[in-house]
Amino acid sequence: MDPTANMLFSPIRIGKLELPARLFKTATAETRASADGFVTDAVLDFYEPMAKAGTPLIITGNIYISRQAKSAPFQLGVDDDDKIPGLARLVGAVHAHGARMFAQLNHCGRQVVPDFVGARDVVSASGVKDLLTGTRPREMSVPEIHRIIEDFADAAARCQRAGFDGVQMHSANGYLLSQFLTPYTNRRGDAYGGTLEARTRFGREILRAIRARVGPDFPVIMKMNGSDWLPLRDGLKTPELVEVACIMEREGVDAVEISVGHYESGFPMVRGTFGRCLRHMIRGSMAHLPPLRRNLMRVFRPLVTLASNLLWSRREGFNLDYARAFKARLKIPVICVGGFRTRAAMERALRDGLCDACSAGRPFIADPYFFEHIRDRTPGPRCVDCNGCVGHLGAQPADCYHPAVRAEKDAMMARRSDG
Repeated sequence: MDPTANMLFSPIRIGKLELPARLFKTATAETRASADGFVTDAVLDFYEPMAKAGTPLIITGNIYISRQAKSAPFQLGVDDDDKIPGLARLVGAVHAHGARMFAQLNHCGRQVVPDFVGARDVVSASGVKDLLTGTRPREMSVPEIHRIIEDFADAAARCQRAGFDGVQMHSANGYLLSQFLTPYTNRRGDAYGGTLEARTRFGREILRAIRARVGPDFPVIMKMNGSDWLPLRDGLKTPELVEVACIMEREGVDAVEISVGHYESGFPMVRGTFGRCLRHMIRGSMAHLPPLRRNLMRVFRPLVTLASNLLWSRREGFNLDYARAFKARLKIPVICVGGFRTRAAMERALRDGLCDACSAGRPFIADPYFFEHIRDRTPGPRCVDCNGCVGHLGAQPADCYHPAVRAEKDAMMARRSDG
């Protein structure tokens, strides 16, 4: 028998935490919290079935560390101690079924539609306009940087008190930590800009501050890009990002999860088809864009859909080419997200040494029992990568919005409830 045949269901350690298998639920924004960031029954309804299914590790959608950090309505927050009881209730529901849960901590920086979320003060590493949203942030002062570092540390400590098994620093996809890493968005001339070492300083100081609060045994992992995917702009390529990961490994991060792209990149981070996605976006978050951008999106939506479908067609494991470069240099686990749908593709990625674990988002939205179905080789609702769920994020609760798949999901959940 091939000794690698069941690698997906072999144990893995992240720091001091041992997990029984290597398929994780990656972070996806829930749009299910209360308006002021508290856990609701709808948040529990989203995650508890995934825990019941045996999913070894569930990573929350991005949780804002301060009111300024909030990127969308109905987003979970950990900006104050009053959020701890609700978060503890969420973790308790997950732990009751034997699953583990990490909290993804985030600051949106410039990647926000101000009118959508009610933002009054948008900040970033530098005052570089976001070409997608038209949002122009102001450059943060050094005292503000220090305050945000403490916000991250306070948030991690609250998550530890709430019972989370670890936290993830969101340094991917063009959010604030990513904005500090990328030369295109970081044009500072002080100690937080310029060289690669200086551009990692913000993340390094956040990690040190978190460690000072939670101790050495509490897992801290980082989500980061394998490529910024910013053509004609000064974005980071894979070799530079691998160097960032090596720096963070020396600082004590316990694992990295590899994604791709900024908001300005288009859709490399999800792939699939985008007609349903863009229709939902135009009625949701993009309805709050400045009038010119909003109207341009409406007029050119068919063309943008066609181009997106061609550029970012569906493919399993589409970040593996990046992940293999990280795996070659790092001793800590490398988790790869990106289009995984089948057991065969995930087993192959592990067997070929391209990553140490696989994570997925949209399949768990279409089928909260995805882990169980993959493990037991049993059928379940299958994500078709229509990205309707992506288009609705921030405006409607995270769920499957493909009619046929949603009907199959609803029927499965009704059967499970009756059983």
